[in-house]
Amino acid sequence: MEWIWYIIAALGAGIGTGLAGLSAATVMVPILIVLCPSFSGETGAYQATAIALASDILGSAVTTYTYAKHKNIDLKRGWIMLVCILSMCTVGSYVAFLAGNVVLGSFTLFLTFFIGIRFLVKPDTSRKEQASKGEKLDWKGVAISLFFGLTIGFGTGFVGTGGGMMMLVVFTAFLGMELKTAVGTSTFIMTFTALIASVSHILIHPAIILEKWNVMLLCIIVATAASLASARYANRVSSRTVGLVTGAVLTLLGGSMLLLNFRTQIRAIPLAADTLLCFGRLILYIIPCVLILLPIRFFTKMPSFVFRKLLHIVAFTCFTVMMLAARSWQSAALTCVTIAVLIYPLLSLCEGAPWYDKLFVQKSTGEIKRSLLMLFFMFAAVITVSWGLFHNPHAAAASILMWGVGDASAALVGIPFGKHKVKITPRTAKKSWEGSCAMFLISTLTGILFLWLYCGYPLGTLLPCVLTMALAGTAVELFSPSEWDTVTVPVTMLAIALTML
Repeated sequence: MEWIWYIIAALGAGIGTGLAGLSAATVMVPILIVLCPSFSGETGAYQATAIALASDILGSAVTTYTYAKHKNIDLKRGWIMLVCILSMCTVGSYVAFLAGNVVLGSFTLFLTFFIGIRFLVKPDTSRKEQASKGEKLDWKGVAISLFFGLTIGFGTGFVGTGGGMMMLVVFTAFLGMELKTAVGTSTFIMTFTALIASVSHILIHPAIILEKWNVMLLCIIVATAASLASARYANRVSSRTVGLVTGAVLTLLGGSMLLLNFRTQIRAIPLAADTLLCFGRLILYIIPCVLILLPIRFFTKMPSFVFRKLLHIVAFTCFTVMMLAARSWQSAALTCVTIAVLIYPLLSLCEGAPWYDKLFVQKSTGEIKRSLLMLFFMFAAVITVSWGLFHNPHAAAASILMWGVGDASAALVGIPFGKHKVKITPRTAKKSWEGSCAMFLISTLTGILFLWLYCGYPLGTLLPCVLTMALAGTAVELFSPSEWDTVTVPVTMLAIALTML
């Protein structure tokens, strides 16, 4: 199993190098020290760093070659950084050996996570006034290069990062380079720093070669191939796309590795452990759904309203699965709030991307992120009231399922087959009797099946309740404003369920 993780770590490292000039250690070290038992010893993190640095040599070299072909290297503004980093990386390597596994490993994990967050918040690090390629440094640029070059050089040897991310930020934010030029220049420097730092690590701790030569060889080959492929891709897409992809990958990687690394401390806090378990189950449900929906959206001619309802089905079913598997109402509610807090800024960042409107079918600008925010806060409120106050989680699950399936049925039937409009008010005139009947019938059937087969309620008890819930939900859906039926319909159904069940 470890060899699979070696390949995954090397692939991630190569992609990070070619895509955004990140050093191999940024991705490789967290995976090796957390998921590979052979790197869990006293010098495990040090050995992982040495292997990552060795993988960086050829990976950075082929990346540099690709960026040089596209004229995306500027050594006139980067030569001071090169000299400073080369002079300090050996010192950092020796200090890393003295620091030990716990300090080095934990630092690397946190570094990976926060680098990812930084890319998501600001995917394009370039400043407005960019310097021309080959333009000489002024005195401020020299001072900045000296300061950051010395500190990054030490960090290169200490953490094994190769300084990729740090150099990227300095070159773009402080020295005015365009993002792709900054990536090419930083990978050029990383080629030499990785060589010096890896040799230093091996000389200080020769057991790396004696014990892990086969792992090192595999990682070098895989990382180099992945670097070449991703560098070619990066030179063909926008800087913002490169930044967003890098940020998403590193945030997920760093967060996952931190959770695994500190799992013992997390388990000591029951609510935290239960919430993470709920969150994990939710992710495990969502990932295959996404893998199915993406090809459907981009490679078929499915009508937009049908795909929109498929997204809705995934949303309410993932809530039901998570809630029914939760150990407490607190952990289930907290999971919903956490998702709401995470998803809103993430969608805000992605809104400007060309693929966003193609993937999500919006009725108005910002409608998707507002709907999801309301949806998950509504889930949290429903769980708190139904499970927390009335000790009846089945009422919450039934309300969400009946609303979700019924709402989807109303659209899937009403839009293509709805010939008779509900002309009661101007708002209802946009909806049809066919769609409303479909919602009533399907939500009734869903409620009966769930409460009878899964929950074990007698038919005589649940039938009046389910019929009332379905009728009231259908009526409220007719008269609710378009975006607010996400809240009004399930809340109405829940109130009836808590009263009659």
